[in-house]
Amino acid sequence: MPQKKGCSFLNEPRLVARKFLARPQIEGVGAVVRRSIGRFELKYFDPFIVLDEFSDFEGHKGTIEAGDLQWMTAGRGIVHSEMPGAQGIHSKMPGAQGTQRGLQLWINLASKYKMIEPRYQEVLSKDIAEAEDDGIKVRVIAGEALGIKSPIYTRTPTMFLDFTLKPGGHLQQPIPKSWNAFVYVLEGEGIFGNMKSQPSNSHHILLLGAGDGLEAWNQSSKLLRFILVGAEPLGEPLVQFGPFVMNTQEEIEQTIDDFENFANGFEKARHWRSESQIN
Repeated sequence: MPQKKGCSFLNEPRLVARKFLARPQIEGVGAVVRRSIGRFELKYFDPFIVLDEFSDFEGHKGTIEAGDLQWMTAGRGIVHSEMPGAQGIHSKMPGAQGTQRGLQLWINLASKYKMIEPRYQEVLSKDIAEAEDDGIKVRVIAGEALGIKSPIYTRTPTMFLDFTLKPGGHLQQPIPKSWNAFVYVLEGEGIFGNMKSQPSNSHHILLLGAGDGLEAWNQSSKLLRFILVGAEPLGEPLVQFGPFVMNTQEEIEQTIDDFENFANGFEKARHWRSESQIN
């Protein structure tokens, strides 16, 4: 919920512990993305594996229109454009001057869940939970904000909130104290953590320190849009090889063997071809 004037309910607002710019890079077949998690500055932020921002994207069997989202739990293995052993979100949103932007977030699964059956959850833009109050609008992708809760189920407890603050907007959003959390700025310029912080603008990721929530201000003359993402850390070892994510090197080797032999989650891979391969 937003803060009312003269009222504060966060006992320990989280400060920005680390901040850097997500620079464009080539990924896949000619795709250009801004990767903020999963690159050399930040290989892993438990339980987050990858965060990409696309200027446009295409790929899986379904079509994600502006504002739609897809949450996939890859589990034991699935032939897809992403990585087994994780759960992830794709969200496509309108950008400036009619362009389309997409976000892809991959969240690690606990070892006890890595071999579960894959699962898809797709939600149209019109069905995403939304709330608005006192100059703050939020689309609740996962978790809860402004008294609204998302229907999306996340195997790793997660919050994914898409906030828009009007000029003069002031937000206080609770975050479970044990969770890791970050902000990624999509549009505009905002102040995060406390009023003495330097403003942050588009394509910056802000890793948040300890505390019970986020405090943010829009003191500019334009809209501020950002995502706030938090999740319960796993505290488990992580071994990654290309698109495969497991807990040990032995598990990675077994996963590669399963993939090459179309077994243990990859049975349908034998005859699968992406549209890019077909075309």
